[in-house]
Amino acid sequence: MKISVKLLLLTFCIFQLTSFAQLSQKELTMIKSLSKGADVIITGKVANQKSEWNADKTRIFTRVTIEVDDYLTAANYQKNIIVTHLGGEVGAVGELYTHVPTFNNNEEVLLFLKKDKSDGAYKVVDGEDGKWTLHKDDKTGEKVTSSFVKISALKKEIKNYVQKSK
Repeated sequence: MKISVKLLLLTFCIFQLTSFAQLSQKELTMIKSLSKGADVIITGKVANQKSEWNADKTRIFTRVTIEVDDYLTAANYQKNIIVTHLGGEVGAVGELYTHVPTFNNNEEVLLFLKKDKSDGAYKVVDGEDGKWTLHKDDKTGEKVTSSFVKISALKKEIKNYVQKSK
């Protein structure tokens, strides 16, 4: 009976490690794809957001100010970057779009950004897929993604990928 319990426990541990490795591999594959489409990759904190109408009042868009902590690509090294996306609320009117990332003030993020050729605004690559929320791991104190992948490992992988693709 003791052997069965130990075997079951060992099988469970191996399954958990394999699942984590596959999840990490999936994320790393996504990271490479997002990196390829991005002009700028940053980590930072959402400082504020402002929603407003476009010039002819047919659409609402939101400007999100990000206080940049780190540029993972060779960039312009601005302290703040403004990210623009469709949707938001102006007065009593709100617009919501699918696959558009949402932001919260003081939220820490990893962003893959593309500069829009028509208006020069930064947009998140692949909508909500290009925005990763970061959290502090209570056990280690490190910043991690929602699936507990360390941001330090992701930064290293992104920087390596960006350098190789030049």
